[in-house]
Amino acid sequence: MTAPHTIAVLGLRRMGAAIATRLADHDWDVVGWSRSGRSAGAVETTGDPNDAVAKADLVLLALFDGRACQQVVDHVRDSLRTDTIVLNTSTIAPAEAARLARQLGPSYIHAPVLGSVPAAAVGALEILAAADREALERVRPVLEALGTVRHVEDAATAAALKLVANNSLAGAVLALRDSLRQADALGLPRAQVLGVLELGQLGGLVARKRTFLADQPTGAATATAEFTIGAKDMALLAAASNTPLRSAADLVDTPVDPEADIAVAAMVPAVGDAVLEPLRAYIRGHATGDPAHFRDAFLPTAHVEGLRDGAFVSWRLDEYCALFTGRPAPDEPIRSRRIDAIDVHGTVATASMTLWHGPDTFTDIFLLTHVNGSWRIANKVYHRNA
Repeated sequence: MTAPHTIAVLGLRRMGAAIATRLADHDWDVVGWSRSGRSAGAVETTGDPNDAVAKADLVLLALFDGRACQQVVDHVRDSLRTDTIVLNTSTIAPAEAARLARQLGPSYIHAPVLGSVPAAAVGALEILAAADREALERVRPVLEALGTVRHVEDAATAAALKLVANNSLAGAVLALRDSLRQADALGLPRAQVLGVLELGQLGGLVARKRTFLADQPTGAATATAEFTIGAKDMALLAAASNTPLRSAADLVDTPVDPEADIAVAAMVPAVGDAVLEPLRAYIRGHATGDPAHFRDAFLPTAHVEGLRDGAFVSWRLDEYCALFTGRPAPDEPIRSRRIDAIDVHGTVATASMTLWHGPDTFTDIFLLTHVNGSWRIANKVYHRNA
């Protein structure tokens, strides 16, 4: 089989755009697509992923999560040629990677990458590639243009290794942030602090990011560094390893397919059931449309605030409950919700949740309080991504 000539890059966030640009600069015929309409420099883009896929003998996925990967693959599958390879660089759960590998067979390569956007730009990524040997050899020139290829036995293992690597990076980033904050509080010169930190266990990270860190004002620490560590990746790892977080599939009243657990169910810290009760009630309210569940979830004095149709709203609980008819939404079978994080601080707690409701995705942020022997939601703010 011949090496790819035309590459479709689906997903043009920062990493996807860097990969597409790198491959185009190496004279591959690259066409890009993004759900948000993003572009990638001089790379040709299209508004329909099927148009990109129909031209390509290699389809490279650089998408946000496993849910997005599955949706895009389902959307373009009929446009894939019989000889097309699907190369997935996205960070997703092991079970999600295994599912895609089963669906696409030998034409699927799961290849999450280690490294930042600058590393992608210069071809210095570390690539964990799980694939049929013949398929891997066919796309090796593409992978080697992006970095160093490390063969892994199967898609689930490659996905798990990526999550473990991200977890270790998250720990290092937090340690560096705390060290810089403490140094700033002590009035130490930033350059001197970085020089000393570079001698220790954080040395590699400091060396790679020193230019950025040195330019930050005192107190900024690692606020907007060239890497990002998302709660999504930590939740995926926790679900796969069952520690220290646990699956919250029981947050809804209906059974959850174990294979869809990571993509559909919630991931929450291993906290007591009591603090989860108002969140369970909140989920039941959306699932059933019955406002009584929201009254169980919220304090009577609670407010719900956010932007609705471009205008700021601040509803009292009665006003919020009046939005619900007592019946599930017509598309409830395809809606899903996931608790992303929950932190308890004595008698108060914060929680965040993602809700996929038809074409809209909501991020809900909760403030909870322990009062009269039980936990209730004191306030909720939300952001709507249409």
